[in-house]
Amino acid sequence: MTIRRALVASPTPPAQAAAAELADTYDWVPVEDAEMIVALGGDGFMLQTLHAMLERRKPVVPVFGMNLGTVGFLMNEWRRHGLDERLSRTKEFKVIPLHMIAETVHGEVFTLPAINEVSLLRETRQTAKLEVTVNERVVIDELACDGILVATPAGSTAYNLSAQGPILPLGSALLALTPISPFRPRRWRGAILPDKTRITLRVLEPAKRPVSAVADQREIREVARVDVGIDRTRELTLLFDPEHALDDRITMEQFIA
Repeated sequence: MTIRRALVASPTPPAQAAAAELADTYDWVPVEDAEMIVALGGDGFMLQTLHAMLERRKPVVPVFGMNLGTVGFLMNEWRRHGLDERLSRTKEFKVIPLHMIAETVHGEVFTLPAINEVSLLRETRQTAKLEVTVNERVVIDELACDGILVATPAGSTAYNLSAQGPILPLGSALLALTPISPFRPRRWRGAILPDKTRITLRVLEPAKRPVSAVADQREIREVARVDVGIDRTRELTLLFDPEHALDDRITMEQFIA
């Protein structure tokens, strides 16, 4: 039985050109009727594709990405030919997103998923001051910093790594809590936590030191409090060529100078 597949592509010229080639070579169905999605672009477009599925609130389907962007960490190599055989041999990786509940200083509440990370960032030149709570216990009364982020294993090699956070192996059931340019406490460089941990970040002096919250690519301004945890009800599936070995690539990132 043939699997119904949909084709989506980034608006960049290389991705659009590749999509035109594949459209003439294989049969495709609309995204809403698909049992699998083939995505052409970079890591940013892969995140957009996964978020679009989460927002539709329908059962999510596996996604096979081919890199026509810059880094392509979450993507496979672009090849026009042999797609049917490649898709029959893919290896699955499960990704569990984060669940962010952000309350603004005006009392608005926003609930958003994040596949890579949830980050809090200062909005002005003023240093952010945050209270950090883990499982309802205040662990840092006042963190003076540019921001802080919570990263999944899939996102640990993205912004988290740039902020000097740890790389987390896929399947490790861990989260990285990483400060961004911390000033006080000066020696605190973050924590590695079980993924069942509930994290609350409260903004101190939000009028004087406004902070925004970002769930992957979506930003909420002037937040007062952000709650972050794993959402086990919404599992995502990425498909890779057997030789891609995403888990090995993540591990080997620790040895790249």
